[in-house]
Amino acid sequence: MNGAWKSYGCIFIAGCLWGTNGLFVKLMQGAGSSSAYTGFVRIVLSFLILTVITLIKEGPKAFKIGRNTLISCALLGLVCQALYNYVYSSAINSLGVSFACVMTYMSPAFASVISYFLFRERFGSNKYLAMILNLIGCALTVTGGSLNGVSLAASGLLFGLASAACYSLVGIFGRIASGEASAYVVATYNFLFGAIFLGLFGRPWTTVDNPLDAGVLFYGFIYALIPTGICYIIYFSGVSRIKESSKVPVVASVENVIAVVIGVLVFGEKVGIVNMAGILLVLGSIVVMNMELPAGGSRRMRLKIRPDAHGHATV
Repeated sequence: MNGAWKSYGCIFIAGCLWGTNGLFVKLMQGAGSSSAYTGFVRIVLSFLILTVITLIKEGPKAFKIGRNTLISCALLGLVCQALYNYVYSSAINSLGVSFACVMTYMSPAFASVISYFLFRERFGSNKYLAMILNLIGCALTVTGGSLNGVSLAASGLLFGLASAACYSLVGIFGRIASGEASAYVVATYNFLFGAIFLGLFGRPWTTVDNPLDAGVLFYGFIYALIPTGICYIIYFSGVSRIKESSKVPVVASVENVIAVVIGVLVFGEKVGIVNMAGILLVLGSIVVMNMELPAGGSRRMRLKIRPDAHGHATV
């Protein structure tokens, strides 16, 4: 398996793990946590867990990083953790859970534009098609084709677009930071800065009666360990080796599919034909993003396989 497929495979696995987020959120809220405190506990405990793992695996010297890497990690914590939590929660309050989630998956469009200016990534017809399929697929998967009860307030739409922009920057900032530091170090600093900014601006511990509740902290530890800490190590390991950041949100959108599957298997939620069609479109968009549409003549799609400088095939 070549390096590109391994990298996108890491992002795909991370997306699958992120799909379990809803399960842990419900468990923590059932134990008495609030939405704000759940996010804060997840980030703080992830930082502590990753600090221990990184010290064991790479030693204290690994935390000595360059200024540019530190700035990228700080932006990850500020924009992709703290600010994202705020704007996404605000979008949910204004638009409802389903539509806010759908708007977040406009992130591939933001990632493509930003990547064009930062990394000079080209726009191919496959990217346009994949982004359209992905957005429609996510919308159908989450909503089942119904937007009953949705309130399209202007402020809510702005918060939704902001959440998409923040989400799109995870892969971009992660790619920049991971270029000079290991995935372990980047993930650790990411959560350090995220905890600092969330704590300073949100004070989430004031939203619960007992911040040290044993049940909340137990579920929070599992949440921080598997679909957060370990997941981000896998994710940053993937984005550190990719050449097209605009593909990342589309591949990671498998999170949406896993979330629906867990909803059915664990919580007994019903899934209709429209939801299933959305799941197929999401999976199809991931395939299309890694294929090439010929400019003319044949209508067939083909994988973009080309030799790198060492003679190995890359996608």
